[in-house]
Amino acid sequence: TLPNFDAHMLIGFRTNWFMGRMVFLIVFYVCLQGLVLGVFEKDGEEGGLHLTEAAAGFDQTLSGKLSELLKISGPALKTGKSRIFYGIHKDFPCVAVVGLGKTSAGVCGSENWDTSKENIRQAVSAGCRLLQDLEVKHVEVDGCGDAQSAAEGAALGLFQYDQLKSKKKTKVTTQLHRSADSVGWQKGVVYAEGQNLARLLMEAPANHITPTAFANTIEEKLALHAERVTINKRFAWIEEQQMGAFLSVSKGSEEPPVFLELHYNGSPDSKQAPLLLVGKGITFDSGGISLKPSPSMDAMRADMGGAATVCASIVTAAALKLPVNIIGLAPLCENMPSGKATKPGDVVMARNGKTIQVDNTDAEGRLVLADALCYGHSFNPRAIVNVATLTGAMDVALGSAATGVFTNSDWLWEQLHKASVVTGDRVWRMPLFQHYTRQVTDSQLADLNNIGKYSRSGGACTAAAFLREFVTAPHWAHLDIAGVMSNKDEVPYLRKGMSGRPTRTLVEFAAGLAHDG
Repeated sequence: TLPNFDAHMLIGFRTNWFMGRMVFLIVFYVCLQGLVLGVFEKDGEEGGLHLTEAAAGFDQTLSGKLSELLKISGPALKTGKSRIFYGIHKDFPCVAVVGLGKTSAGVCGSENWDTSKENIRQAVSAGCRLLQDLEVKHVEVDGCGDAQSAAEGAALGLFQYDQLKSKKKTKVTTQLHRSADSVGWQKGVVYAEGQNLARLLMEAPANHITPTAFANTIEEKLALHAERVTINKRFAWIEEQQMGAFLSVSKGSEEPPVFLELHYNGSPDSKQAPLLLVGKGITFDSGGISLKPSPSMDAMRADMGGAATVCASIVTAAALKLPVNIIGLAPLCENMPSGKATKPGDVVMARNGKTIQVDNTDAEGRLVLADALCYGHSFNPRAIVNVATLTGAMDVALGSAATGVFTNSDWLWEQLHKASVVTGDRVWRMPLFQHYTRQVTDSQLADLNNIGKYSRSGGACTAAAFLREFVTAPHWAHLDIAGVMSNKDEVPYLRKGMSGRPTRTLVEFAAGLAHDG
């Protein structure tokens, strides 16, 4: 007999093997509400499963039916795999059960992340997407012993950039299922929404997210937190500040440059030295006169990933009311070829008076960051972190496994690394040897050259060495996120597209500073 569901009618089809006979179920409903539950693999017991607290409670209400179905429906669920059951509970027509891996999983030294948290994100994401594909509109999610990671997996996994499509994915709302850790769940939702904001900005086409549109979007997002946030959108001011390096990049485009400055005042001590975040904001990078090849040039709409992750991090910090002061700087412009564009061999002057020979106009990110870094020192920050999709060489070196970190501070490295272990959005330390500095200071016409003496060799390292010439602060880190800019299938809880990485790591890092005072 078919269960009596109060839902829209739809004919579906499912086959199940039960007691040696094939039984055909005709399902006459669309699931309006679904449930995601987790199961662990039992340590030392091949094929054994251990239900989470929520799953065990659900199973008890069904007199053990869920456990029975899991045993007869196929092999034990491995990490990130899912299985769906229909009609076993009147409140949840569709129940997705997901594999969480071993209960003993934790921080893994070789992987540099918390495996348990990553397993939960991956599994919950898989379950939520499975229900989304069935057009389920509301899903309750098992906290799986870590409600924050579960919330992150759900919100990150369900995100899809389809704003410009006529046919859109089913919008799914989620909530925590029977757990006391509502605070952890809400924190996870806010963390994920921050990363999704960065994904939204990075994925949007460049004719929709111009420098001005980018600044306006961030202003709108921060409007809810006006009592703690000050926003400055600067135009003519850029010339007044003599930011010649930044202006040399922007002048080839018809779109005016914008210098976006955000002040989040979260600390009860107004005199607390701020954390300074600086993000490269090239809203489209054609390469300028040193024009990029046309294949995949469309992806350069995301060359403002540094600015997107920095600004999204500040929006998230404000939403979380983190007790820390943060200043965000985002030099925003396009890098385009025209009769006004900078030419290879031109010499420009940065805000600090250093001259730069621009031998490659496609090495423009370091130019806009140079002026922003110079200006940022005026706030006497406790630490400076700049974020940029800076070099293809970084992608070659690390791929999408981790963000490359170049830093002059062991303390700052430890803080960033600790945060990344928690979020699973990893970082890896790269060298800042004088070997690379000599390659950018050996310039025929100026103090510096914007590309290394030996061209492509160690390109990510010479770019970092160039930026270091504009830093005097004792705690500075440069995050090259070119390798993690997009996702194909490497991070299972992110769909294909722009990744918004490492927004959650930046937020966790800021939260750590707030906690440590």
